[in-house]
Amino acid sequence: MEAMRESWTDERLDDFRAETARRFDTIDRRFDKIDERFDKIDERFERIDAKFDRVDARFDDLYRAVIFLGGGAIVTFVVGFAGLIVAG
Repeated sequence: MEAMRESWTDERLDDFRAETARRFDTIDRRFDKIDERFDKIDERFERIDAKFDRVDARFDDLYRAVIFLGGGAIVTFVVGFAGLIVAG
């Protein structure tokens, strides 16, 4: 194993700085690619949200139909029983 050097020359520090900058530039490019992938994922979630909005609307329509039919059935029973009472 090579022993650690006690001092750094200006040339070595410049090389170290350049290598460090190069590596961070590589990391920045990789993060840019990751950001692009997240943008695509966001678009997919927006499409899924739109589909869920349509499903929610259909359930709302179904709920209104059930309430309407249930209310109509109750009114029919009340009118029928009132007719039996009056006729009887």
